[in-house]
Amino acid sequence: MLDLSAQSAALGGALRDAIDEVLAHHQFVLGPEVADLEARLAEHTGAADVVTCANGTDALVLALRALGLRVGDEVVVPAFTFAATAEAVVLAGGVPVFADIRADTFTIDADSIREGLASGPDRRPVGIIPVDLFGHPAHDPALERLAAERGWWVLTDAAQSFGSSIGGRRAGSIGTLATTSFFPAKPLGCFGDGGAVFCPTGEYGELLRSMRNHGAGSTRYDNVRIGTNSRLDTIQAAVLLAKLGLFGDEHRRRQELAARYADALGPLPITTPMVLDGAESSWAQYTVRVPRRDEVAACLDQQGIATAIYYATTLDEQLAFGGSPVLGGLPTARAMCRNVLSIPIHPYLSDADQDRVVGALAVALERVDAP
Repeated sequence: MLDLSAQSAALGGALRDAIDEVLAHHQFVLGPEVADLEARLAEHTGAADVVTCANGTDALVLALRALGLRVGDEVVVPAFTFAATAEAVVLAGGVPVFADIRADTFTIDADSIREGLASGPDRRPVGIIPVDLFGHPAHDPALERLAAERGWWVLTDAAQSFGSSIGGRRAGSIGTLATTSFFPAKPLGCFGDGGAVFCPTGEYGELLRSMRNHGAGSTRYDNVRIGTNSRLDTIQAAVLLAKLGLFGDEHRRRQELAARYADALGPLPITTPMVLDGAESSWAQYTVRVPRRDEVAACLDQQGIATAIYYATTLDEQLAFGGSPVLGGLPTARAMCRNVLSIPIHPYLSDADQDRVVGALAVALERVDAP
């Protein structure tokens, strides 16, 4: 699904030089590369400030605490996403309220939320976490109106969408706060875990830097609040700085591959992902909807084609979140769990290998449809 070896080869000596510099100065925690990376990320996204941290889940928890989430506060979360989005709400003391998604972009559905709030038990969320799923921005004017009407903050989970944009705004600059993950499989990934909180207006930056470092004040032994230990280590910052040098080319290649997939898969009896007008996906995943999904996946595996299912179960149906509130019946999210299938897309996928994926998928669909 992702060729990290090819990426490392493309980086050449830049990667080793970046790491060697850290090994030379020995500032392994909050070294100069961390501040440099934060400045570069702010420049790239248009956010006024960026605060890095240890991983994407911590980024969400730190952001929720900075936003003032209190024990028992409800937060609207899509039911179709990775568990970390809802997990962070619980870790910060809140209660996730699961909402349905749109069929076109896999992102949270503002109309469904509005209907669920109007027709179900009285719910009083304080905020919402839209997830930029598979690389497509979750930003929606209807969502902004709903949040404004209700006085909600908006925490954008951009773990899968670094480099994407919509309406001229890049992921990281949308919402009250936004977060991302630098897990190795992400569009911009490090060599371990890493994350960041984006501050579109610059507010919260000082608070977040204190919170990620044990609640430190003017010195490391001046603890002015309860924080945590969630610092991005300097070597990971150096890796990310090196990878940022390639990111523009990698992003453009993902766009080319997505366009080739759309053209080649159009005639097949599947549903390809949509990109809204004025939007650009970062294509963290290329996720199609196919009939008899599990049989198709098994047939692709027999042909040596990697696939993944994101996600096979809605969050409300998982044991960890049993009993959590749900807005409506989540019909779209549940349907997606039955038919989504992600196929390889990464900047180092050759045209020939992509054509092989398309051919194998055509064979698989024909086989499972045969009497």
